[in-house]
Amino acid sequence: MVTEALPLTSALRDYEGQAANLLAEWRAGSEAALRFFHQHLPRMLEEKVRWLPRRLSREQLRSMEFDMDDARTAIARGYDFAGWDALAAFAEAIARRDPGVFPFECAVDAVVSGDAATLSGLLTENPDLVGARSTRVTHFDPPVHRATLLHYVAANGTEGYRQRSPPNAVEIAHILLEAGAEADAPASLYGGEVTTMTLLVSSVHPAKAGVQAALVDLLVSFGASPDGAGVGNGTPPVETALAFGYREAARALERHGAFLSLAAAAGLGRVDMVGDLLAGSDAEGRRRALALAVQAGEVEAARVLLDAGEDPNRFNPEGIHGHTPPIHQAVWAGHIEVVRLLVERGARLDIRDTIHGGTPLDWAEHGGREEIAAYLRMITGGGT
Repeated sequence: MVTEALPLTSALRDYEGQAANLLAEWRAGSEAALRFFHQHLPRMLEEKVRWLPRRLSREQLRSMEFDMDDARTAIARGYDFAGWDALAAFAEAIARRDPGVFPFECAVDAVVSGDAATLSGLLTENPDLVGARSTRVTHFDPPVHRATLLHYVAANGTEGYRQRSPPNAVEIAHILLEAGAEADAPASLYGGEVTTMTLLVSSVHPAKAGVQAALVDLLVSFGASPDGAGVGNGTPPVETALAFGYREAARALERHGAFLSLAAAAGLGRVDMVGDLLAGSDAEGRRRALALAVQAGEVEAARVLLDAGEDPNRFNPEGIHGHTPPIHQAVWAGHIEVVRLLVERGARLDIRDTIHGGTPLDWAEHGGREEIAAYLRMITGGGT
């Protein structure tokens, strides 16, 4: 946010002060404040992709007018509440130490900050916290995500300012699981019912913190399914991990006996297995397999699938970056050999993704993939 996230015990007047500061900064010409309005105010977002800011020119952005109600709404949305009324209700519940809200929220803060001593103390004082769920009213689908404390360890899907992975995240998860947390409890996120495992293997924060694979190991040791659970997310965790580029997490799931589909085998570079599974696969399975082989940079697996007739210009399936054909993901992941292979096999360079509207070259330039960008410019006649 434009300012630091306020402490849990902040009063509504403190949030009001943040809104007033945001408005004042915008009036003073702050680019950060303008960007904050653009990213969080509902009328500034795309209708179909509700988290995506509308494409507006600098002139259009600078012509926008905002008032205090807009600032309140933007601040509330910055904390991922549905709006100011939801934030006000939350602040009031915290102020009166509502037993259905305050202890849980304190425990969430301990989880995301890695405060093992405070978390252990809270669980000793109130053992039922381990099964308690969030009551926040958000702008997500659905609006009340009902995450448990364990879901917050995944640092994914819940309120954005709390998506953090402390260095001792494995210790934090172990405290919760030892206290009786259900390893495969579902939460209402991303339009379905998803588990900690599903959230974990698609989250950048535990991956960057170097704790993702260890958390996979721990969850499985406490009964989490390596093949996934929940409703509304048909992508198995091993495929999800590969789709987001987290190979160590995918390998951890494989070690724990996760079922390897054609797509998972392709993403893991199991070329012999890909050949064996191709004969019995359907069109959707081959489509998923090419998407994951490309995403993971597995050139030979991708070659086998292309040799078998898979179309490099077909958009990826839902759940595996379905807004692009394979080449965009190869570009973004920096796999130049896969990009070369796809181009050689007829991948079109004029196809635009359906969210950002970019070509493969646009993605390369935006992401700073200089070698790939130079290659694509050469192919398209744009020079070097």
